[in-house]
Amino acid sequence: MKATALEYRMRYLLHAIIYALGFIAPWNYALHLDPAGTNAHVWGLLAVNLSQLHIATLSNAFNMLLVLGILFALAAAGLRTWGSAYLGSDVVQDGAMHVPMSPTPFAGAAMPEVLTAGPFRHVRNPLYLGTFLHTFALALLMPRSGAIFAIVVTGLLQVRLLLSEESYLMAKLGEPYQTYCLNVPRLLPRLRTSIPSSGQKTRWPQAFLGEVYMWIVALSMAIAGWRYNASLLIQCVLVAFGVSLVVKALAPKP
Repeated sequence: MKATALEYRMRYLLHAIIYALGFIAPWNYALHLDPAGTNAHVWGLLAVNLSQLHIATLSNAFNMLLVLGILFALAAAGLRTWGSAYLGSDVVQDGAMHVPMSPTPFAGAAMPEVLTAGPFRHVRNPLYLGTFLHTFALALLMPRSGAIFAIVVTGLLQVRLLLSEESYLMAKLGEPYQTYCLNVPRLLPRLRTSIPSSGQKTRWPQAFLGEVYMWIVALSMAIAGWRYNASLLIQCVLVAFGVSLVVKALAPKP
């Protein structure tokens, strides 16, 4: 069930491919699983269903779903940025796994240590949780079959990646990490925690730059979403992806 080293190294590309297939849904050309039309995306289909069930008017249903998508996108961006600020964007984006190091350079050489600062006090895998929330936001803009595909396949990939990471950390850190796993949930955050912070310094500018794609998507949904144009929002996703590639290429190496 664990991801291979190649999967881990190519994880960003794999996510991009999954999302692209979700938006395009190429199988629909042969199987005709999705309805046609300008509102034949999950956002529109769910809005129509809510109005037909008399839960909300059509316009209110569109608004409710848009707000839900914005909240998912903002939570994803915030959670990933928070985690990256403590872990370091260079580590987050690296193709190899890393062991967190103690933040005590003046007391001697840094030593391997369980990271329990920031969001890692509440959930073991905040970055994977953020990506999954982001997938739900994007799924609103996809055709029905594409959304199901993206959510299911992304979920499976996330589980494979986090199991691979946790196995690596268990082997490197041993009993301290095992104790950490017993006290901190894997994916559902625990708001109240007694886990002490490991004291890593935050690197917020680097974290925001590393998650610029997430923030552009979230802000696009919050600003342009009220035009009720899914095609426009999909274009914003593509722009966000392009900007993130440029930022990654130009950002100074830590």
